[in-house]
Amino acid sequence: MIIIAGLVIGVALGLWQARRRGGSGFDLAQYGAVWGIIGALLGMAATIGAERLLM
Repeated sequence: MIIIAGLVIGVALGLWQARRRGGSGFDLAQYGAVWGIIGALLGMAATIGAERLLM
């Protein structure tokens, strides 16, 4: 669940960043994808950390 939340938040932040810089549609897609991957990776790290703490 944390991974999906990280992905969604990452995509939203990427789209916001690209719109703020005045990017085209391709820029929106690229920023959304890259920030989404980063968010998913951070979410995975948080999930693993939570699992380790709870076990």
